[in-house]
Amino acid sequence: MKPRASSDKRPVNLDIGSMRLPITAYVSISHRLSGVFLFLVSGVLVWALDASLRSEEGFAMVVSATGSAPVKALIWVMASALTYHSLAGVKHLIMDLGFGETMAGGVLGARIVIALAALGAAGWGVILW
Repeated sequence: MKPRASSDKRPVNLDIGSMRLPITAYVSISHRLSGVFLFLVSGVLVWALDASLRSEEGFAMVVSATGSAPVKALIWVMASALTYHSLAGVKHLIMDLGFGETMAGGVLGARIVIALAALGAAGWGVILW
């Protein structure tokens, strides 16, 4: 049996780098990445909690470590990621309720998440420094 000639003109190999994704895709992808990041650094937070509750010396060590610039920067990154992840999660929950399911609503929601996350990151920076 002979293979049929296809009249389909779709590309076979897609160049992912040339594709332009909508803002909603970037927000969704970064929501997943922030979740992975938060999962990976949660061990640091559990260790700090354990050390601070184990003894007075451990508590003093954690308190003194949080005064250094690299640790403050790590705390800022973790707090900013948690803020972003929480806002994007709330956006997804709102969409699950039936609001903002259109492309225009999704774009508006994504822009709101980015704006509020940027404000949150700035707020965390003010609080920490």
